[in-house]
Amino acid sequence: MSIIVQDVSYSHPDKELLFKDIRFTVGKNQKVALTGNNGSGKSTLLRIIAGNLPPASGEVICSSPPYYVPQHFGQYNRLTVAEALGIDRKLSALRAILEGDVSAENFATLDEDWNVEEKSFGALALWGLEHVSLSQPGDTLSGGEKTKVFLAGIQIYEPDIVLMDEPTNHLDVWSRKKLYSFIESARQTLLIVSHDITLLDTLPFIYELSENEVKAYGGNYGFYKEQKELQAEAVQASLDEKEKELRQAKKLAREVAERRQKDTARGKKQAVKKGLPRIVMNQLASKAGNTTSKLKEVHAGKMDSLKEEIKQIQNSIPDNQLMKLNLNASSLHAGKTVLTAKEINFNYGEHAVWQRPLSFQIKSGDRLSIKGRNGSGKTTLLKMIAGEIEPSTGEIARAGFRYVYIDQEYAVIENALTVTEQIEKYNLPHLQGHELRTLLNRFLFPHTAWNKKCACLSGGEKMRLLLCCLLVGEDTPDMILLDEPANNLDIQSSAIITSVIRNYRGTVLAVSHDPHFLQEINVDKSIDLTP
Repeated sequence: MSIIVQDVSYSHPDKELLFKDIRFTVGKNQKVALTGNNGSGKSTLLRIIAGNLPPASGEVICSSPPYYVPQHFGQYNRLTVAEALGIDRKLSALRAILEGDVSAENFATLDEDWNVEEKSFGALALWGLEHVSLSQPGDTLSGGEKTKVFLAGIQIYEPDIVLMDEPTNHLDVWSRKKLYSFIESARQTLLIVSHDITLLDTLPFIYELSENEVKAYGGNYGFYKEQKELQAEAVQASLDEKEKELRQAKKLAREVAERRQKDTARGKKQAVKKGLPRIVMNQLASKAGNTTSKLKEVHAGKMDSLKEEIKQIQNSIPDNQLMKLNLNASSLHAGKTVLTAKEINFNYGEHAVWQRPLSFQIKSGDRLSIKGRNGSGKTTLLKMIAGEIEPSTGEIARAGFRYVYIDQEYAVIENALTVTEQIEKYNLPHLQGHELRTLLNRFLFPHTAWNKKCACLSGGEKMRLLLCCLLVGEDTPDMILLDEPANNLDIQSSAIITSVIRNYRGTVLAVSHDPHFLQEINVDKSIDLTP
C-alpha cells in the first residue's frame, strides 16, 4: 500500500471534533478523489497525511514521502517561488559551491542535486511560467500562477505519492486541460480533494469523508452521484413511510381513545340500570381507567419511537436539500445601460495590462463572463467595473447601480466578527433577535455557531452567511460580480450558490474557468481578454 491511515482523529484547538478514528488505504498507483462537505476536514486530513499537521491520535504510514499541492489563501505571499517550493536552501548551496565555498554543509544540503536550478526552470516552463523567476515574491503572482508553481513541483521532486488540495482553483482553461491530461497519464499514487466535476470524472475511485468514516465508492464522480441520488431517494422513501406510520399511529390512538370513552359511558349506563352498588361501579371505572392509561402509554411509546426515527432520517438529509433561497429581483429595468467602457487600460508601473484597450457595454439583465488565461487581468477588470480602481487610460461611465462583489475568499465577511455580529451589520430593517436567529437556522447555522468567529468558518459557511446577510439587508444588488466564487466550496455548497445566481433576476458578471458553472448560471456573453 502507498498510504495507510489508521484510526486517525483530529480536533480543533477549541476541542471541537472534526473526525474520529478514520481509517482507509490507498493502493500503489491508485488515483482517488476525496470528497465531503465543507468543514468535514478534507484539507486537514491531507495536511496530516503530508506530515504538516500531527493528528490527535492514530497514525499515517506512507511508502515514501508525499508531495503536497496545497490550497493557497495568501499564506505564501511573503515567500519567493524557490521558498514556496522548498528548494531555496539547495539553490543557495549550489551557488555557494560554484563561487568556491566547498564546505561539507553545502554539499550535504545540495545532496547531489546538481541540476536543481535547470530542472526547476524546465518544470515552470512546462506550466507556462517561463516568465517567472525562482526569486520572485509570491504576492506578485496571480492565483493561477501560484497554483501552477506548486504543480511544477511535481516535476521537480518526481514523487511516488502526490496529494492535491483543490488543484484546479484559479487555473485557466488551458492549465486545467493540462492538469486533466497529467492525472489521466500519471503513474503516481494520487489523492485529490476537488469539487471540479470534470476532474472527478477522470478518477476511478471516490472516497467520501464524514465525521466517523471514509466511505469508498468504486467509480468516478458520475457513478458516485448516481449512488448518492439512489441513497437520497431511499432516505426520502423511508421518511415518507415513517411519516405515514406516524399519521396512522396518531389516528389509531384517537380511535382507540374515542372507543374507550364510548365503552366506559355505555358501561356506566348499564351498571346504573342493573342497580350495582357504587363500590362495584368505582372498581369497574378504575379498571377501565387503568386499561385506557396502558393503551395510551403503548401508543405514546410507539409514536415517540417513530418521531425519533423520523428525526434521525431528517438529520441524514444533505444540507443543500433543506436550504432554499431566492434573492429579490433587481430594481433596474431589463436592458438599461449600466456601464460603458471606452478604450480603457490599466498600468502597473509602466506596463499596460492589456495589449489593446478595451471597449464594451453592460446592460441590466446581462450575464457575462470575463475570459482569459491566468495573468490576463480578469480580476483587475472586475475591480475596475466595481469602481474599486479607475482605468489609467480611457474612461468608464457608470449609471447608478448597487452591486455585491463575491470573491473566492468572501472578503465582505469580516473575520474578526462573530456570526451574529456579522449579520447584525446588515440588519438595516432592525429585525428582532428571534427573527435573526430563525434566519440563521434557515441558513444552516445552529445556535452553537452563533458566537463562532467568522475567521473559523469554511468557504461554504462564509458563502451561506453572505447570502443570509443579503437577505436580511433587503437591499438586493442590481449587479453581482463573481470572482471564482466556487473555488473553495464543496460540491453541495457550490450547488447552493449556483442555484441562487441562476434564479437571481439582475446583472451577473463572472470570472470563472469552470465551464460547468458558467453554463449553470446561464452566461451567454463574454468579454475576452485573450491577446
